[in-house]
Amino acid sequence: MKNKKLELATFGGGCFWCIEAILQQVKGVEKVVSGYTGGKAPGKPTYREVCSGLSGHAEVVQITFNANVIQYEEILVIFMTSHNPTTLNRQGADKGSQYRSVIFYHNEVQQKTAEITLKELAAYFEDTIVTEISALGIFYKAEDYHQDYYNNNQTQGYCSAIITPKLAKLRKMHAESLKNS
Repeated sequence: MKNKKLELATFGGGCFWCIEAILQQVKGVEKVVSGYTGGKAPGKPTYREVCSGLSGHAEVVQITFNANVIQYEEILVIFMTSHNPTTLNRQGADKGSQYRSVIFYHNEVQQKTAEITLKELAAYFEDTIVTEISALGIFYKAEDYHQDYYNNNQTQGYCSAIITPKLAKLRKMHAESLKNS
């Protein structure tokens, strides 16, 4: 078995429940934590404050991945093709800056990789990619009931109507990169 080379990545692409459920399926992803970052309001934000749009934070997931199993670029491609990166501050019915498409980089290598990957992916989208690329500030873990949300609530309306179809699309597009494929 390969040694672990653990790295972090942080992404926002609409509701964090969706992105969390998707990235939990990816080979080499060790942990996914839903949370908030990118805001200007002082102190740890609550879900209610983030949903108001006034704190400036985005709903994000922070993943721990084994770079000896999967590269950051591959995770970026999966992330970018698992949500709509061409809609500003919106994913489906979710509207507001808290649902923006954003890559929060942890270092210069991630920043450059994100910039290059977005340029390469631009040809695959009809509309312009509006995904923000920003340095990671303080990451705040979301409340416990948001963690592992899909796995704990699969029959809930939002999960079955929104997340389950996204997981089916993921299996179709990225089967070779998934656990148990």
